[in-house]
Amino acid sequence: MSFDDPIDRRGTHCVKWDAMETLYGVSPDDGIAMWVADMEFQPPQCIQDAVSAMHDHGVYGYFGDESKYRAAIQWWMKNRHDWDIDPSWIFTTHGLVNGTALCVDTYTQPGDGVVLFTPVYHAFAKVIRANGREVVECDLVNDYGHYTFDFNAYDAQMTGNERMVILCSPHNPGGRVWTQSELKAVAAFAERHELIIVSDEIHQDLTFGSHKHIPTAKLSGLSERLITMTATTKTFNIAGSHSGNVIIEDPDLRERFANRMLALGISPNSFGLFMATAAYSPEGAEWVDELRGYLDGNRKIFDAGINAIPGLKSMPLEATYLAWVDFKDTGMSREEFTTRVEKHARIAVNHGPTFGSGGDTFLRFNFAAPRAQIIEAVTRMQAAFADLQ
Repeated sequence: MSFDDPIDRRGTHCVKWDAMETLYGVSPDDGIAMWVADMEFQPPQCIQDAVSAMHDHGVYGYFGDESKYRAAIQWWMKNRHDWDIDPSWIFTTHGLVNGTALCVDTYTQPGDGVVLFTPVYHAFAKVIRANGREVVECDLVNDYGHYTFDFNAYDAQMTGNERMVILCSPHNPGGRVWTQSELKAVAAFAERHELIIVSDEIHQDLTFGSHKHIPTAKLSGLSERLITMTATTKTFNIAGSHSGNVIIEDPDLRERFANRMLALGISPNSFGLFMATAAYSPEGAEWVDELRGYLDGNRKIFDAGINAIPGLKSMPLEATYLAWVDFKDTGMSREEFTTRVEKHARIAVNHGPTFGSGGDTFLRFNFAAPRAQIIEAVTRMQAAFADLQ
């Protein structure tokens, strides 16, 4: 099946399409869903075949013997990211929001501060607050449409109550692929303030051009304070499998996490493990390479169309399929530009403030869809802001 082939997801219990009218007032009948971070594409045939094999067998019991599953993860990290891991380091959680919540629960106490570099993926702050911890927002610097860190400012913010920092790498929503020097600076910051680092690397496979993701775990001397989270779900569009991996090299951190999972009775579902094992394969890798090229084409079309509208600026992405569009130079209030997008263009998008400090003038658009849909979205945006042109 081609990435250009449209798939009607309406009425299939798809949150992205079936909830957008309730949440955003955009009807799925004539609207375009560009909010939830999943793709409008079927996963590769190897995953479809794995699910079909489960169906053909017809018995959906408990999963045993994770050796092939763990070996597939080990192979992928080595071949795609030059990262050597031991199978014993891997824990499987019900997705990475669950993994984040477990890390917060395991390694911090109620009232502790957890640092976020904002704006950043909105689920982090939700689980931090729900666990009774304090969100500490350290604002990224928007350097002419390019996010960077300001560790002098962050050092001044620290009170000694902070116990953890959550890093989004690659960054969502800004699309940055952090460089080795930037990752070293994050590590030094964590060491200065005795923080555990939780590195969410779910978008690691979806990079553009010459940008290459560097696993935070490849930095030397960091293992005693590092937890890495990865998943097949974003890469292969199987988010409904709710399967993610928490990878921990340090034995003490690993033991604490294992005990917490045991206490909460958490074990993986067999569907997610079969799908992930099939995904992390040569056939899966070939599909990902094709996907990245297609997404890059969508990115260029979307950015060119949006940047042609005076006052709008789509942040140049180095990774992810999530465009981060700044409306600041329109001079419009957040309510006005959001209304134009949702009511006039009839596009459901993520609102910038949900990503924390620094997001007020932004909206996030998901362009992982057939190209015709992206072209239509751009056409609608240009019509909605036609008076500016």
